[in-house]
Amino acid sequence: MDFLDLSYLDLDYNLAVDEALLLEAEDGLRGEILRFWEMPTIGVVVGSGGKVTEEVNLMACDAENIPVRRRSSGGGTVVLGPGCLCYSLILSQEQRPYLSGINDSYAWILNRLADSIKDICLAQLEGSSDLESGGLKFSGNAQQRKRRFFLHHGTLLYDFPLSMISQLLPHPPREPDYRSGRSHESFLMNLPVDRSQLIQGIKTAFSALENGTAPDPVRVQSLIRERYSLFSWNHRR
Repeated sequence: MDFLDLSYLDLDYNLAVDEALLLEAEDGLRGEILRFWEMPTIGVVVGSGGKVTEEVNLMACDAENIPVRRRSSGGGTVVLGPGCLCYSLILSQEQRPYLSGINDSYAWILNRLADSIKDICLAQLEGSSDLESGGLKFSGNAQQRKRRFFLHHGTLLYDFPLSMISQLLPHPPREPDYRSGRSHESFLMNLPVDRSQLIQGIKTAFSALENGTAPDPVRVQSLIRERYSLFSWNHRR
């Protein structure tokens, strides 16, 4: 599997790169890849089916000039920024038929992630797509699937200002049972690890050993122009 540690200043561009990697794999232009990226500033990202008016405090975002964008995968709304490492896996359903089921794929991927940090803390899969330790969530995940490949991406909190999440997001309209109505700050945690240690453990867990390449910038710009930069896409619900 290839490996790519590639972040951009612009939230639109980072989201478009994830989808471009998936589309290039689906088109036979690349194989499996693990990407890490991290926003240098705060941004809010809504799932493909999320409702912005229910899941985002738009007044707070507008007051702080914080961008609100919509990604191509499902799942809940997240706040990104320094101290929140994003990882993206492009995986082949043809090479790995045991990942064709969504629940099976979440279990396989997240159990590997949990094992990669076992020397730091004991973690386990909770809800449909979370990783938690001691009842506190540190990773949320989502997927977008094509015929041959799928994108699995998620967040890993390691040094994030958790109070910022409560400012920008209301209590979610849907929550896993283990959350039990807790506030963001009472429900979330930062992993006690630095970025380089976290990345190295995950690279090893997925045998991501080869240096990968960025997707075609023309495709990325096309996705931004036709989707990620549009108010009609980001605020469609």
